Amino acid sequence: MAMSRRNGTWRRLAVPLAWLAVVFAAGVLGYLALGLGPVDAFSTTVFVLTTIGFGARAPIGAVEKVFTASLAALGVSAYLAILAGVAGAIAEGQLGIASRRRRMDRKIGALKDHFVICAYGRVGRAVAREFEGEGMPFVVIDRKEELEDQMRLDGVLYLIGDPTAEVVLRRAGIERAKGLVCAVDSDADNVYIALTGRSLNPGIFIVARASASETPDRLYRAGANRVISPYVASGRHMALLALRPRVVDYLEMLGPERPMRLEELVVEEGSPLVGRLLADAVGAATPLVVCRTNGETVAHPDPGEALRAGDLVVLLGEPKALRPVEGG
Repeated sequence: MAMSRRNGTWRRLAVPLAWLAVVFAAGVLGYLALGLGPVDAFSTTVFVLTTIGFGARAPIGAVEKVFTASLAALGVSAYLAILAGVAGAIAEGQLGIASRRRRMDRKIGALKDHFVICAYGRVGRAVAREFEGEGMPFVVIDRKEELEDQMRLDGVLYLIGDPTAEVVLRRAGIERAKGLVCAVDSDADNVYIALTGRSLNPGIFIVARASASETPDRLYRAGANRVISPYVASGRHMALLALRPRVVDYLEMLGPERPMRLEELVVEEGSPLVGRLLADAVGAATPLVVCRTNGETVAHPDPGEALRAGDLVVLLGEPKALRPVEGG
């Protein structure tokens, strides 16, 4: 995008610069025709076009005076055209940026029940791709301006700003958001983001990244619901691959673009699912586990069991079978 803006600026200035070059060449040739030597013709043209005077000599004949005045007028017009092109390019760039920011703010302002991803590094980009696959709306916050072109290319909604700042989180719609992903490289920043996010939206679900071993406890105290340590998670994953490779391979096949995937269904207070039979509520999906609010976990639940407020049901099924359940 930056390269495109530079190309547009050069295209805008091409005609005025070419005009100035033609005027300069005409000035040298004109003074040569009027009898000046090559050095005098060149230097006089430079003096006239730069409006600094005529050096050691001044035009003496009427024809030379008229030619000099005409050359000066043409030179000034070329300079004005160049200045207008530069000013236009600057104004257009600034107006384009301002217009783009307004459009982005309007789109973000229309979001509801979305996720806020703090940082667009390797972890943040991976989270964004998963959300896109699930059709989940989200907005990214990153303080690095050099990532703006990448985010625009990826087609994500974004804000350039400090994710630890309350005003930036509010612009991202944190108070209307469903979840917050703290994926900043700094553990201290993630703790502060989680703390601020929880204070602005007490019901938000917060997933945070932790690098140091002592950070998870701080993140949980700050309000995080789940904490992921990339190093611990990768080590656990490697161990599971070594011990139960077929199980891990099967679980990794479950995703938004796969024939089967796992999903969770939370039966909230006041939901039309309260009191319905499990078989009626889940349809073609297969219920694996029901977690009760009292801590009870029911594996392979009876399809004839009635759902209660606060139940969490883990389902397995095809995406087309799970979507009606998600909407219920």
